[in-house]
Amino acid sequence: MDKKLLIDLQRVPKHVAIIMDGNGRWAKSKGMERIFGHKNALTAVRESIETAAELGIAAITLYAFSTENWNRPKIEVDALMSLLVSSLKKELPTFQENGVKVNAIGNIESLPKKAKNTLNDVIFDTQNNKTITLTLALSYGAREEIVNAIKNISKKVVNNDIDLEKIDENTINNHLYTFNLPDVDLLIRTSGEQRISNFLLWQLAYAELYFTDILWPDFRQEHFYDAIIDYQNRERRFGKTSEQITK
Repeated sequence: MDKKLLIDLQRVPKHVAIIMDGNGRWAKSKGMERIFGHKNALTAVRESIETAAELGIAAITLYAFSTENWNRPKIEVDALMSLLVSSLKKELPTFQENGVKVNAIGNIESLPKKAKNTLNDVIFDTQNNKTITLTLALSYGAREEIVNAIKNISKKVVNNDIDLEKIDENTINNHLYTFNLPDVDLLIRTSGEQRISNFLLWQLAYAELYFTDILWPDFRQEHFYDAIIDYQNRERRFGKTSEQITK
């Protein structure tokens, strides 16, 4: 049976975030270097974006490179940055064809010049696309994001641009990297690890968490469907009781 038939297209999440984990282990299992896993993960990235768009999901955010990833061996970091550049250039026609608007969050200024320029070019070229927003989390750390938001809000309080007593959740939301995105409804993490690893800590407040043993390079459309079906079988209460939800 086609798993898509089990999905209620009226109840798909607005925003899906994915921690793409397992590239290194996948490569190691095949006797190859870690970068081999990263290169072979591009099919999973493409299928996830296309599946999300097909289901009517408005936003998908991929954890592509964390602030902690800078501590990996230089040869791997350089290879990842080179892969980012080549992948963005290669996928741009597909983004345009499928209405994918590319966005980025994180300390983008810390990226190598070529990677930063290519990323900015693709963001500019896709800015009017409306089918789905693809956000790449690059040099991203949620704690750093929150610290930066607090600093920026504090400066505005000192300058009397913001009234201290009027600071609320919306104020914080508007100072995060994701100010233009809805909160995450569903987080998917591959490879069997069950952590959120400093990813979208604020935005995940009421997200459903889905963990799968599938290594990221093996993640395909059917696995994305499995995550959505699992999501739709859950009761999202947002602090209320089951009885309140069903009224």
